[in-house]
Amino acid sequence: MLVSSSLGRRSGGCVIALTGRRNRLIAAGVFQEDDAGPSARETVAKERFRLLAEAQLPRLYTIARRLVGDEAEDAVQDALLKAYRAFGQLEHASAGPAWLTTILVNVCRDHGRARARRPAEISIEDVTDFSLYRKIADEDPFPYSDSLHLDFLEQFGPEDMKAVLGSLPDRYRIPLVLVYVDGFATKEVARILGAPLGTVLAQLHRGRKLFERQLWDYAAEKGLLTEGAR
Repeated sequence: MLVSSSLGRRSGGCVIALTGRRNRLIAAGVFQEDDAGPSARETVAKERFRLLAEAQLPRLYTIARRLVGDEAEDAVQDALLKAYRAFGQLEHASAGPAWLTTILVNVCRDHGRARARRPAEISIEDVTDFSLYRKIADEDPFPYSDSLHLDFLEQFGPEDMKAVLGSLPDRYRIPLVLVYVDGFATKEVARILGAPLGTVLAQLHRGRKLFERQLWDYAAEKGLLTEGAR
């Protein structure tokens, strides 16, 4: 769990304070050190950025938590700073949410690459033919159940699902989170990731298979394949 804190960084005359636990922007002070003061155009731009950041922060923080866990607060702060510096490149206000998401995803990727640990190598060939539905039916972990597959899924709480999702490599976890958790269209995800649509579709297909396999392995490891385990 994150300890509630307020982080502030200064860049280009913008100070953004972020509180993680409350998941919102608690202050956005804008100032200019030049004695002449900010121009009217700069003032309008800073206000537009503040409004965009405040509106999108809860969603950005939620995405970051799913992608980088306890590093979410730093990732969102870094993304907002990058966005502020490049705000003049945003041509249409309606594109603001997707634009911020793209910056955040890239920052989360950077955070992932910076981590010392390497994720365990997983052979996709080993899971391509895996079917969770078929596996549950064959193994029949709850022989007295009338709704076997539903009973299996009910063994998993939110923290269990988060743990399974977090075990996936970034190249599969990020598309899965953006499409199935945050509701982005596949074409939008392709633009956000800067990848061909076919690549994203393949990652989603393989990611789903891998997620199913990891669900089963997690259930076996945690003793969830026993009647009344939860």
